[in-house]
Amino acid sequence: MGKLTIGNVTLDNQVILAPMAGGTDLPFRLLCRKMGAGLVCMEMVSAKAIFYHNKNTEELLEIHPEETPASLQLFGSDPKILADMAKRIEERPFSILDFNMGCPVPKVVNNGEGSALMREPKLVEEILSALVRAVHKPVTVKIRKGFDQAHCNGVEIAKIAESCGVAAIAVHGRTRDQYYSGRADWDMIAQVKQAVKIPVIGNGDVDSPQAAKAMLEQTGCDGVMIGRAAQGNPWIFRDTVSFLKTGTVPAPPDRQEKRQMVLEHAKLQLKTKGEYTAVREMRKHLAWYTAGMPHSARFRQAINSIESFEELLAGVETIFA
Repeated sequence: MGKLTIGNVTLDNQVILAPMAGGTDLPFRLLCRKMGAGLVCMEMVSAKAIFYHNKNTEELLEIHPEETPASLQLFGSDPKILADMAKRIEERPFSILDFNMGCPVPKVVNNGEGSALMREPKLVEEILSALVRAVHKPVTVKIRKGFDQAHCNGVEIAKIAESCGVAAIAVHGRTRDQYYSGRADWDMIAQVKQAVKIPVIGNGDVDSPQAAKAMLEQTGCDGVMIGRAAQGNPWIFRDTVSFLKTGTVPAPPDRQEKRQMVLEHAKLQLKTKGEYTAVREMRKHLAWYTAGMPHSARFRQAINSIESFEELLAGVETIFA
């Protein structure tokens, strides 16, 4: 398994935590980095929110020294605001600046942002050129196969990105109207890889070490992104790195290892977000960590009424007893 270099940043390996809104917060990124992710990507941040000094945005911008290298992802549609905000935050300790052209949610798309930009090649060129000029750090972009099945222009957008000086491209092999359903089109990732000389990172249906290897072999891409498959399973990075290096996958975590990971995750949430938010955000993570375990359905029902950190810890001790 080779290393992956993006601009002037060389990663430990080719396996990357994909950016996920509401998912890749600081505590989760720290765990994934600890488990071997070569790069962790932050939740997307609105350039306009930075511009207007939105109080909730500061938490999204926080980076811990132990998670580096980290990729900070901006979204927006105004080239000047994006460039100015990129310049404003450049001194923060992220290693790579990523631009989001993949988010499919209506409130982002209806604002002409995220994957809506797949329909605007000229605007994409303006935005990416402005971002590359604005900062000295490597600029990357995350795109989709296209906006819909009738407009699969991933290759066109990738060529524009390369011509603007973008350092790498991540390609999610689904259209916007697919959201996260159906099979990802790895052939589009291969087409992008053949069309550009900069590194290409494949995204979509990498849910196991074997799938990661298959994507690398089938598409020729330089790295793989793991998103939803890491939810409740940060060990997937350890397993994938091991499989790509040695062809072997470590034994799955036993109940005690899972318990320790959950407790570490909960304590990180408490430390960074306080009890009220930590308890509520851990509910979804606990559901993911315990999926498939005996009595997990009853446990998931119970955790939705947990209000205090003490109750959370007691619930964890019970399910992992």
